[in-house]
Amino acid sequence: MLKNVAALLLDEVHPFELGVLCEVFGLDRSDEGLPVHDFAVVSAEGPVLQTHAGFTISTPHGLDRLEEADLVAVPAGSHFMDREYPEEVLAALRRAVDRGARVLSVCSGAYVLGAAGLLDGRRCTTHWRHAAELARRFPRAVVEPDVLYVDDGPVITSAGTAAGIDACLHLVRQAHGPDVANAIARRMVVPPHRDGGQAQYIKRPLPRTACDTVGGTLAWMERHLDQEMTVEQLAAQAHMSPRTFARRFQQETGTTPYRWLLRQRVLLAQHMLETSDETMDGIADRTGFGNAAALRHQFVKSLGTTPNSYRRTFRGPMSVSEAA
Repeated sequence: MLKNVAALLLDEVHPFELGVLCEVFGLDRSDEGLPVHDFAVVSAEGPVLQTHAGFTISTPHGLDRLEEADLVAVPAGSHFMDREYPEEVLAALRRAVDRGARVLSVCSGAYVLGAAGLLDGRRCTTHWRHAAELARRFPRAVVEPDVLYVDDGPVITSAGTAAGIDACLHLVRQAHGPDVANAIARRMVVPPHRDGGQAQYIKRPLPRTACDTVGGTLAWMERHLDQEMTVEQLAAQAHMSPRTFARRFQQETGTTPYRWLLRQRVLLAQHMLETSDETMDGIADRTGFGNAAALRHQFVKSLGTTPNSYRRTFRGPMSVSEAA
């Protein structure tokens, strides 16, 4: 369940990254039939905090507010790479994880989680400019410097700025389903989903038009997820050589055709598991996995759970939400 969210602020917080958390979790969109989160901004260092933009933020909430949160989110801040953190802050983060809450960092907020020991033995990320220092400072962390976000159990870490939106929508999608995540994304005028494994920085040839050269092929792929596809077939669809198509695809999506296709198929399977009573074989056929065994293999590999478990988990929270 994701009902209670607390944003944990330290001095020199970055307003944009805080704004991401407020926009996703702090707005009341119940007029659109969307779930409402009990959202609070929590100060770790007194009732008035300085932002890196020169203005201050005040809040009545102290660290005790974290004790009831389902999600504790730490936005970026200046000098997070080389400062020390109050032990009571780090202890509060550890208690949150110990009692089953999730913790999320945006950009350099990962350093706060690292100082609390929450990155030890876990995959994680941060802004590409800070990734090497994160790995140096916390050698037991498994830093993935090039991805948008990493979900490793109760700890979610994201890269800079817009990647924080992706991570937040990922959590909304997990807790409330794709329709809710898509509705929030539409309100924010952002893509409803970018895979966490996409590259943070995508090199693009210049100059560029407003349309990606593989955009039409992506749309075709989405419409034909149930069909077998090869790079050669997709290249012909895009009127390119296979080599040129593969290079352009990587440049414009940050991933390979295979990984992109696999992710879209898993997303469609998630949606069907959440919204239909279709059999596993039926879902496998519609999503291009061919059979239930292949669906299960790829689903577990991508999400760490089986399709049946995912369906049970999703429908439990939904039924409670609908009853409320």
